[in-house]
Amino acid sequence: MQIEFKVNGKEYNMDICPTMRLVDLLREKLGLTGTKEGCGEGECGSCTVIMNGKAVNSCLVLVPQIRGQDILTIEALEKNGQMDRLQDSFINNGAIQCGYCTPGMLMSAKALLMANSKPSEEEIKIAISGNLCRCTGYNKIVTAIKGAAERD
Repeated sequence: MQIEFKVNGKEYNMDICPTMRLVDLLREKLGLTGTKEGCGEGECGSCTVIMNGKAVNSCLVLVPQIRGQDILTIEALEKNGQMDRLQDSFINNGAIQCGYCTPGMLMSAKALLMANSKPSEEEIKIAISGNLCRCTGYNKIVTAIKGAAERD
């Protein structure tokens, strides 16, 4: 199936199997391995990317669904050698431990801040509620997202 889409600002026109998942396209065809697959069932949020401004689990998105869509992955956060304020805040607040959930957590947080630059703590918790972290206990993650929002 021939499909056109955009990832991290770059336009693609590719012939892709229609049963391929977005997470597999990103990792295997485009070499964007920052997006992680955890459960493959949309439960853990490790594979979260932003599609048209909304956080989505890329393991649940089939390639035909991305036709004409604008997708951002974790690789899009760094610009000109500078980390995004969210990445800085995660590091400065100790919100990263094993790091496996971090790309998905960052992308859920980025989607929130794109829609709401000054979210409440409750809004932050709701935005990351689809992302599981077995290491940090979430407090440092919430603090990091609040810190990034305050830097705006």
